[in-house]
Amino acid sequence: MRIALAGAGAFGEKHLDGLRNIDGAEIVSVISRTAQQAAAVAAKYGARHSGTELVEALARPDVDAVILCTPTQMHAAQAIACMDAGKHVQVEIPLSDSWADAQAVLKKSRETGLTCMVGHTRRFNPSHQWVHKRIVAGELAVQQMDVQTYFFRRKNMNAKGEPRSWTDHLLWHHAAHTIDLFAYQAGRIVKANAIQGPKHRELGIAMDMSIQLKSETGAICTLSLSFNNDGPLGTFFRYIGDSGTYIARYDDLVNGREETIDVSRVDVSMNGIELQDREFVAAIREKREPNSSVAQVLDCYRVIGELAASLESQDGWS
Repeated sequence: MRIALAGAGAFGEKHLDGLRNIDGAEIVSVISRTAQQAAAVAAKYGARHSGTELVEALARPDVDAVILCTPTQMHAAQAIACMDAGKHVQVEIPLSDSWADAQAVLKKSRETGLTCMVGHTRRFNPSHQWVHKRIVAGELAVQQMDVQTYFFRRKNMNAKGEPRSWTDHLLWHHAAHTIDLFAYQAGRIVKANAIQGPKHRELGIAMDMSIQLKSETGAICTLSLSFNNDGPLGTFFRYIGDSGTYIARYDDLVNGREETIDVSRVDVSMNGIELQDREFVAAIREKREPNSSVAQVLDCYRVIGELAASLESQDGWS
């Protein structure tokens, strides 16, 4: 499986690290914002090509598939361009920053029959997989999820502390992880509410947000998000079920009494990004729909689109 990666920033390198562990996955091309960065990352991971334009990779006959780790605003158009070029594509979360664009990507995927997967990593983290297996087995039904997504980003920096060329977003990016995970664990979302705090003067985005969700099973979810939180950082999930309480912190899982649950044997790796990439490669090889396909995660973007419209109306009232 010959793969091109577009967007060789902090998250792009996480994918490249994961791909190194997958038999038969070859990193062929690295595309980034500057030629210098693209060349340096290509050399580090043994890619034979580097450049600054996605079209360069799409024109190469030795590229079978593309992983997009580019700015959010580019995701939908670039995913469609990949499929137009006959390439399978994995789009990092979020799929798009509008409901219409998300639907357009699904339409293209159905037209071409190519694999189109979205990077909803929480589906692949061993901690959440462990909970999902209990749900599928009928051993647990989620009653409530309480989720905190907290960062400290009052300046436009990436995970490496380097200046970012685009602006991140609490709703379209970070909330997407939890909205999709809640539906994956508790059923289709039938009701959603959101409120947000003041917008940052320079970044132009809300720095604090609160979201409430309800699924078709009656389960509820409360999600708190902030770019103002000065530690601890990350996303923390509490599952309250009918037969147990579980707390997931990245790849660690404990029960409600803080007793550790061993999730090291849930899958072949403890790295959620690697597991996500393994699914992408396997789905292409096996000619099947991947977990986290554009079709499977599309409803998440319907919910986000409705919440975005609601927040715009609230801003209008103020």
